[in-house]
Amino acid sequence: MSERTNKGGATSGQKVPKSPKSKFRAKSQQEQTAESKLRMEKRGEQLDKAKKKLAKQKPPKKSGPVKKAGRAAGATVHGYVHGKLYEVEHENVGTESAHRSELVGEAALRSTSRYVKKQIREHPAKAVQKAESRHIKATADYQYRATVEAHPEMQKGGAVSRYIQKQKIKRQYAKQAREAAKQTAKAAEKTAVTTEKLAARAVAFVKRHPVGVLLFLACFLLLVLMQSCMSSAVTIGNGVVGAIGASTYAAEDADLRGAEAAYCGLEAELQDYLDSYESTHDYDEYHFELDDIEHDPYVLLSIISAIHEGAWTVDEVQGTLQMLFEKQYILTETVVTERRYYLETDTWTDEEGNTHTDTYRVYYDYYICTVTLENFNLSHLPVYMMTENQLSRYALYMAGLGNRPDLFPTSGYVDKYTQPGEQYEVPAEALADESFAAMLEVAEQFVGYPYVWGGSSPATSFDCSGYLSYILNQCGWDIGRLGAQGLYNYCTPVSDPRPGDLVFFVGTYDTTGVSHCGLYLGDGWMLHAGDPIGYANLNTTYWQSHLYAYGRLP
Repeated sequence: MSERTNKGGATSGQKVPKSPKSKFRAKSQQEQTAESKLRMEKRGEQLDKAKKKLAKQKPPKKSGPVKKAGRAAGATVHGYVHGKLYEVEHENVGTESAHRSELVGEAALRSTSRYVKKQIREHPAKAVQKAESRHIKATADYQYRATVEAHPEMQKGGAVSRYIQKQKIKRQYAKQAREAAKQTAKAAEKTAVTTEKLAARAVAFVKRHPVGVLLFLACFLLLVLMQSCMSSAVTIGNGVVGAIGASTYAAEDADLRGAEAAYCGLEAELQDYLDSYESTHDYDEYHFELDDIEHDPYVLLSIISAIHEGAWTVDEVQGTLQMLFEKQYILTETVVTERRYYLETDTWTDEEGNTHTDTYRVYYDYYICTVTLENFNLSHLPVYMMTENQLSRYALYMAGLGNRPDLFPTSGYVDKYTQPGEQYEVPAEALADESFAAMLEVAEQFVGYPYVWGGSSPATSFDCSGYLSYILNQCGWDIGRLGAQGLYNYCTPVSDPRPGDLVFFVGTYDTTGVSHCGLYLGDGWMLHAGDPIGYANLNTTYWQSHLYAYGRLP
């Protein structure tokens, strides 16, 4: 139960005894930032030491003639012994089994020996790599905490806002991570030995053991993938584990793919029904007005994951899949009956032998069937069927594609959400306008946020009109929540746009009137709630074909 505090400091209602002081005191934001700075400096010192140690490393010595001869003799003896064993091993199954176990053990011993030597040789380079990763993590954490201390408003807006902010820090230090990778590559180059001979041996080994090589490569790639994922995670800063967990699909891969397959199955049944419609119905005339049957798997899985908290199975979401399908696809079959006729002529002869011709109308019912399929767009459904908390979770899942962009790589969202979008730097002279500068400061906070139909706050993310409405309300206007057409009506149309004006479009989707809007930045650029929120060049064929007007705010 929450309590309100009056001006005198006493609580209303029942008195609450003072709790004893805890020996554990929550650290202030300033203390956390100071500790983070010290940790960054310490990681930097450790990185310098690792680099100095790597610089002192000498390349491995080549094997001398004595050592080479010893190896050759050992190999000869080894081959002779095993050859003799092979001659008699088929006489005794136990001997054969023991021999093969011996071979495996010897191979494992040789492999382990080579591995240990390699690890010793490459340890300094790996130490640098590890130190660099820790330093990047500590630096990102300090920068994030320092930014939050300077701008407390970053902590507002819920999980989506904090997650996006940390993602910005991650992108900020991506360049540093790439430089670290370059240094590690140089270190690896310094520790490489006789590459030409090793390459020749490798080719020969591949020819002898193709299956084994494939299995090794599969395991190696898996390890590389795991390491890269871990390396990406540590750059985000402290507390990111929780954010990643909250934005990750909790269901198993089999259930995620199974849900997508089940929904595709429903769509396939619908398509088959429409394709065979004329052969399975008996009407005289048909008209088809059909939207495309399509959806994006990440939108589907994000909706399901937002509705069903935690892990779920395909069986548990069958009802949800059917409900979503019925809401997305609206099939209408309208039959109109027309009273029509045709002329029929009879010829007959009377008793006197005269021929007569009679013409008359024959009436019948003519059936005209019109089949209409409306695809409501799956991404437009959440705002109509979710609570605010569910909508916030949906936005969080979409922001990172459930942290599983590998599940459906052909999705259009993968490139849009994993690759950096267009960039534009507003000229300094445009920022002389304090009103525009304030609008831009608010607008740029949400670059990278996902597009959410009907969204109008940082907690739920935004659509185009919700985005602009929020910006204006934060910057002195009091307009509430307006749609794109409402924002256009609020403005005065102008032919000479300047930074801070709004730009409007028509026909970007099937609706009447203004369908899209953005904040004009000057020089043919805008900042808008695209998919995701970001910059866009208005001089492209697409935007020019839909451009409607510019509007100046009162």
